[in-house]
Amino acid sequence: MKKKTILVTNDDGVTAPGLKALVSVAKEFGKVYVVAPDSPQSGQGHAITLNKPLRLKKVDIFKKMKNVEAYKCSGTPADCVKLGKHVLLKNKKVDLCVSGINHGSNLAINIIYSGTMSAAMEASIEGIDSIGFSLTDFSWEADFEPSKKYVRKIIKNVLKNGLPNCKLLNVNIPAISKKKIKGIKVCHQADSHWIEKFQEGKDPVGRPYFWLTGQFVNNDKNPNTDVNAVEKGYVSVVPSMHDLTKYEAIEPMKFLEK
Repeated sequence: MKKKTILVTNDDGVTAPGLKALVSVAKEFGKVYVVAPDSPQSGQGHAITLNKPLRLKKVDIFKKMKNVEAYKCSGTPADCVKLGKHVLLKNKKVDLCVSGINHGSNLAINIIYSGTMSAAMEASIEGIDSIGFSLTDFSWEADFEPSKKYVRKIIKNVLKNGLPNCKLLNVNIPAISKKKIKGIKVCHQADSHWIEKFQEGKDPVGRPYFWLTGQFVNNDKNPNTDVNAVEKGYVSVVPSMHDLTKYEAIEPMKFLEK
């Protein structure tokens, strides 16, 4: 396979172990350019920076890896992709953008909030085949080694075959040993929601604060969902896109035109 140009990003920050794991696999397929936030940006969704300048600084975090050039960005994950595409690689064709490996799940409705997936989605908007990878373990010390086999397989196949009828994959990997992962399931995003609560308290000087907590609820009993796949020990792959239209509702809503 011809060596490719691959843009790598994340939302956990340029020093995240999950990013290092992803870069170690991506570099097997070509020249890797890392543009990642200079600090953790989890839950930022598709936020972009409009009210202050962005900064891009070269770093030597991956200097021991061949064919890897890395930068930290002062902005959000989506900002990282914009700068990577339009500044760092403005004269190059980007063959693939990969984001992650996220520390924690991005199953079901969490794709809406995820900085990891929003970075990959930003690249897909630019017409780049893109993949967001997540491991269902929020620990900074999470073991990413079992993930690499499946990251490698998915990247290899996407570079070879492209992404028919979409530009974006949401991949979630169960946090279990490689021997216990049963394989890959291409499935759909589960219908789910969060029951949200706010813990109220007071800071040391007596000012009130509110801390978001919540419980994830899966409403989808269909066996072919990402949540079900991961719970049963499979890597879930959901073909995704950024068109939020509910096409089935267009005709029933025609009464608004009268």
